[in-house]
Amino acid sequence: MSLDLAECSDGELAALAIGGRQSAYTELMRRHREAIFRFARAHTADDDAALDITQQTFIAGFAALKRYDRSRPMKHWLTRIALNKCRDWGRRRKVRALFAFAAPLEGAPDPVDTSADVEREASDRQELAEVMHAMVKLPAKLKDVLVLRAIEGASQAEAAAILGITEKAVETRLHRARNKLQEVLRA
Repeated sequence: MSLDLAECSDGELAALAIGGRQSAYTELMRRHREAIFRFARAHTADDDAALDITQQTFIAGFAALKRYDRSRPMKHWLTRIALNKCRDWGRRRKVRALFAFAAPLEGAPDPVDTSADVEREASDRQELAEVMHAMVKLPAKLKDVLVLRAIEGASQAEAAAILGITEKAVETRLHRARNKLQEVLRA
């Protein structure tokens, strides 16, 4: 009789994967990849970057699987790894932007037209893209809480556990994040 991996808990799958069963790790990826991708996309507003971060998260998770604490939810552990990967991505992006400014003017891209067409109504996709790009501009501490609570639907307690802060800090940061997001969208 073979073991039905779909019915195993995340902790059991982790133990099987540590024992060398690749199909157990594949099942863990299947269970959590969509949530990790959504989390990364919300952080980056870039599908390609989110896919890269998702892959990096699972690679790092597999490498560190022996350190996984089975008493905690696997989703929280993987989200924490994804959060670190998103922060790394943000730092690399800032460095690339710095070097882009150092490029000669003749090789620089054309400036973006910032004039707004007031009469044109924005579609849902455009509005969503604007919000996602505005979220990318938020400070990491605020963005992390906003993504976990508003996009991933994590409870206040889950967000606090993932970020390693108190529930009150989650509440405060979420309030500040929403206010800051409104400021960025108005600008």
